[in-house]
Amino acid sequence: MPVYLLVSGFGFLCAYSVLPLLTGYCAASYGRSFWFWFLLGWILPILSFLGLFALIARQHLDRGERLLAEAKEILAAAEAAEVKR
Repeated sequence: MPVYLLVSGFGFLCAYSVLPLLTGYCAASYGRSFWFWFLLGWILPILSFLGLFALIARQHLDRGERLLAEAKEILAAAEAAEVKR
């Protein structure tokens, strides 16, 4: 019986940690703090995921943010071409 409880508890922790890991990964890929969003995902899993989704959607829908990202890509490509010379 104790082994079953240990295995089931470990399974629960693994299943419960999927959403915080996903939230932290998404946050890190968009330049936000992985650990902040990971901890927030452990405390408020669904709300943190929806909050991060809203922040990312706002960033994608904002024309100024899209232009800024495009300008950064152009500058990075120009810098890489300059370094190769």
